[in-house]
Amino acid sequence: MKKITWNRESTTELIRFLLLTVAGAVLYAVSVNCFTAPNRIAPGGATGVATILQDVFGTPIGLMMLAVNLPLFLWGVLESGLRFFGKTIIATLIYSGVIDLSAPFLPQYRGDMMLAALFGGVISGAGLGLTFMTGATTGGSDLAAKLIGRRLRHISMGKLILVIDFLIVLASMAVYRNIESGLYAMITIFVCSRAVDTVLYGLDSGNGKLLFIMSQKSEEITREITSEMDRGVTMLRSKGGFTGSEGYALMCAVRRSEVFRLREIVRKIDPDAFLIIGNAEQIVGESFAPIDPEK
Repeated sequence: MKKITWNRESTTELIRFLLLTVAGAVLYAVSVNCFTAPNRIAPGGATGVATILQDVFGTPIGLMMLAVNLPLFLWGVLESGLRFFGKTIIATLIYSGVIDLSAPFLPQYRGDMMLAALFGGVISGAGLGLTFMTGATTGGSDLAAKLIGRRLRHISMGKLILVIDFLIVLASMAVYRNIESGLYAMITIFVCSRAVDTVLYGLDSGNGKLLFIMSQKSEEITREITSEMDRGVTMLRSKGGFTGSEGYALMCAVRRSEVFRLREIVRKIDPDAFLIIGNAEQIVGESFAPIDPEK
């Protein structure tokens, strides 16, 4: 068993994780308690399910988010171990607590549904973006898609997330007996995803990132990326111009939302690794955009 060491860097990383996660949770709580839940907008994921349950049974949204995620956490821990889901579990606990504790103190906006959908999406996306910067997620659709994707590898994770969120939106239409609430939920989901990308990567264009990784531990990094991220890695023979040492330079194309996770993998295995991260204007092929011979 690998021995866990604690040092100043670990403490700094923990403080950064907690600060960003709490800030993200506060923003997300404002989105849910002020805009989406009061207007019966269920924006997919565990939050969408919890919003529907609150409307039907009056249960707290945060507590129900935790209840929905609990089976997913157990499934994930059994498959991959606790260390891969530790941050996500902590982040979900913080989000659930902040949402329920802040609910009595936040005003509820009950006005234009379009404004509620737009502001709910922007604010929730900003909050999630802060959390994603730490390498954690908040469970829900992302975690469910990842776990299901290990069984259905021919379906991309993006499509699985879309299907899961769409089913939740359909359920909200049925429960609320209102088609418009589902349409507004779709707007919130879209705006939220764009806000997350803006927080993480700014306003740059392109649908992906291309990374080059130079490390003395290239084989170990390759195994970790392929096993934990389901991403291919190309190993290019290289020779350092200054040191003269020979080895491999790794090339990997990922979605923009996966960059921080890949950086975390590299940093943990080799803190001295050298990374080059560039924009990929278009990526086509398996797990990305389909190859269209007519374009």
